[in-house]
Amino acid sequence: MHKFCLEIATDRLQPVDCLSRNRDSFVSRLAKSGCDAVLLSHANDQDAVCVIVAAKDAETTISRAVRSALREPQVAEVLVIDDASNDGTAEAARSADDGSDRLRVFSFEGNRGPAAARNYAIENSSAPLLAILDADDFFLSGRFERLLEGDDWDFVADNILFIDEAKADLSEPAAPCYEAEPRTLDTVEFIEGNIAKRGVRRGEIGFLKPVMRRSFLDTHGLRYREALRLGEDYDLYTRALLKGARYKLIHSCGYGAVVRADSLSGSHRTIDLKNLYEADVEMLATAGLSSPIAAALRRHMRDTKARYELRHFLDKKASQGLFAATIGALRAPSSLPAIAGGIATDKLDGLVRRREADSSQAGRCLLPGRLIVQE
Repeated sequence: MHKFCLEIATDRLQPVDCLSRNRDSFVSRLAKSGCDAVLLSHANDQDAVCVIVAAKDAETTISRAVRSALREPQVAEVLVIDDASNDGTAEAARSADDGSDRLRVFSFEGNRGPAAARNYAIENSSAPLLAILDADDFFLSGRFERLLEGDDWDFVADNILFIDEAKADLSEPAAPCYEAEPRTLDTVEFIEGNIAKRGVRRGEIGFLKPVMRRSFLDTHGLRYREALRLGEDYDLYTRALLKGARYKLIHSCGYGAVVRADSLSGSHRTIDLKNLYEADVEMLATAGLSSPIAAALRRHMRDTKARYELRHFLDKKASQGLFAATIGALRAPSSLPAIAGGIATDKLDGLVRRREADSSQAGRCLLPGRLIVQE
């Protein structure tokens, strides 16, 4: 695997164990960068976090993402994997380095997808906790201090603050101060929360970005499925839940997600939907599934198949015309409800997005919460 990458920081490929470096020097650099001395101890204990950023053509946003990770004192490693970008993503990531010796930037020679990039980062890091950060998103200040309380979890996620790209500015947005209200997600709730709700924009539980315990992934041999370029998070987390993972959720906001037009479902490739459908088929073959879990997986599988059939119809319409696409659909009548329903609801989604574009500029959260009452 190493032949595909080079470490930008040294201009040569070199496996590095960040946590085996001189810790006194590391903590000293953190202190010089202005981190809260009370929290510096996190760099030395089992709360040390590796932040993984898979990036493709993200030169305009990657520096903000990296800075947001490096300002968190619990973060011991930040690994940026430049997935064969056509712009200055790697250089922009390096420009955000704070001198604390925590940032490493790797570049793939060819595009391999976010799952492969994240797996590479997992294998080339050593912090006991793993956090995923998308290249156009950012952490809200103090995220890990709030998130890592307690040890009753294998995965732990917090609320997401959504910001429309057109309305996002360079300053950190004000997030609602919600009570944590910790609870545990079960497997059925998680799967159901990943079934798209028409007319609801980015509303699925699958958008949560949990911190993961490396030990759980290693014990159960879990890694991202590299064939997936859509739903790779859903697939990994579901397989972990099927292995007995404890998935804790708190309602306070710690992750800022920038909503982009090209991140909507209509941009997914047909093959991506087909691969996600096949991942569900494979999980359904897991021995010992309870009836509720199997039923939830089947519902997710049917939803993915319907999206695939619509995408396949639209591809054929674009390449061969409406008449040929319609004839093809009539030859597979079971696909007609998905195609007709999908076209109608996509139009509805467009109306919803236009209404949201005219709505308040205030950020909106994925999950509802109870505001903290200031005494």
